[in-house]
Amino acid sequence: MRTRAAVLCAAAAVLAGSVTAVPAHGASAAPAPRLAWKKCGTSDYPTLQCASLKVPLDHAHPQGRRITLALSRVKHTAKTFQGPLLVNPGGPGGSGLRLAGFVASALPRSVAAQYDVIGFDPRGVGRSTPALDCVPGHFKAVRPDTVPATPALERTNLARAKAFAAACGRRHADLLPYIDTVSAVRDMDLIRAALGASKINYFGYSYGTYLGAVYAKLFPQRIRRLVLDSVVDPAGVWYADNLGQDYAFNDRHRALMAWIARYDSAYHLGRDPEKIETRWYAMRAALAKKPAGGKVGAAELEDTFIPGGYYNGYWPYLAEAFAAYVRDRNAGPLVQVWKNLGAVNHSGDNGYSVYAAVQCRDTSWPGGWNRWHSDTWTVYGKAPFMAWNNAWYNAPCAYWPTARRRPVDIANTGLPPVLLFQATDDAATPYPGGVTVHRLLARSSLVVEAGGGNHGVTLSDNACLDRYLTAYLKNGRVPRGSAGVADAVCAKSPDPKPLAVKAAPAPRGETLHELLGFRR
Repeated sequence: MRTRAAVLCAAAAVLAGSVTAVPAHGASAAPAPRLAWKKCGTSDYPTLQCASLKVPLDHAHPQGRRITLALSRVKHTAKTFQGPLLVNPGGPGGSGLRLAGFVASALPRSVAAQYDVIGFDPRGVGRSTPALDCVPGHFKAVRPDTVPATPALERTNLARAKAFAAACGRRHADLLPYIDTVSAVRDMDLIRAALGASKINYFGYSYGTYLGAVYAKLFPQRIRRLVLDSVVDPAGVWYADNLGQDYAFNDRHRALMAWIARYDSAYHLGRDPEKIETRWYAMRAALAKKPAGGKVGAAELEDTFIPGGYYNGYWPYLAEAFAAYVRDRNAGPLVQVWKNLGAVNHSGDNGYSVYAAVQCRDTSWPGGWNRWHSDTWTVYGKAPFMAWNNAWYNAPCAYWPTARRRPVDIANTGLPPVLLFQATDDAATPYPGGVTVHRLLARSSLVVEAGGGNHGVTLSDNACLDRYLTAYLKNGRVPRGSAGVADAVCAKSPDPKPLAVKAAPAPRGETLHELLGFRR
């Protein structure tokens, strides 16, 4: 699931009736050995250490085949030690190895020093072995137009989705039945055991919030502190959530158009957001006929602008490329920003392969194509920006070659205080998901970024949000509101300004939003 939209606000009672409960006190599959840490520092994170851990492929048979997880650590340096803090960037399919370094460096030094910050590549991901790669080059440019304006084009895109699912089944038939959220959660408990900890602290973004909530459901007695930022709505796992996020990303795309209109003096595309949006779709139509630089067609254009729905820090770069193409017929900036953002959108072949494997295995999806066809055209009529791109991204799940699990009921009354963060205009994991999880986790507190539209809001230059995060990690203190849904509200971070230098390349430094990737 890429991310979802605000229409998905299911009540806890409805959720409880639609999912399978998992026993609250899950047992770890097997005792884990202690870890052998080695230096693996980088220029950004010089104190980073790495290790590996073997875990059962099938936790129901702990003495059977084993696979290897890649781990990273920034070790605590303070006399006060609060235990391991596991971090996850989401995805599914996101690598967490560098995230450990980022979190340790972004937190106040006095707080980070009290934790062993632990990153990990979940099973199938990155440096964990074996790593999934179903169809190398599946997103190689130029792909067919995502909007199936003709039956032939729809058949072409459908054939690609079927071929991806079939290839995954052929290449990884032995692995696919065990690539799912619950299996990853049981791996996490073996990481805990290997660290010699009776409890863990956990900090997850995006899909990582669902991973953390499921861990807390299976192992509530092993949670010490739990931070969930940009919260997945468990009521829509995963088909409904994807439809919902189509509406939310369309809203964020229109917010970008409105931002461009405010800075007409910089972009000269007009002051009317609707007319600017019309020009964007005209650009899309032109690229469908003649891809920019032979690389950026209609599908690639969508891939390039979708990250703007996750993080408005990309808006100036997207606006520069848009304006250069429309005003000057200069395709160079558009090709450059596609290289910097569009390719990252898919997190590589491995990231997408794990994404599909987890989402398709986690829950039932509509079988056959008629439902997908009907639902997507309905959404497209109201929210065209990402509807078909997102449908094809997830379409392999209609033909996935493994049996499906049922989603986990994450409702939980057995946890210590939990801290949730949610922006009201987040497109990837819309606000109602945070509200739903707040209701389902009995002792949770919800901190809201009012008017914020970015995905992943802590440790991203909002001092108000970070104060709540720091207080919680330091001493377990959470805000308790007296009225309303939110326990605390922070103003949103300021919107960006236009670039001072025209057509500058998109940023390539290590940022939270690059580490999070661009799906969930």
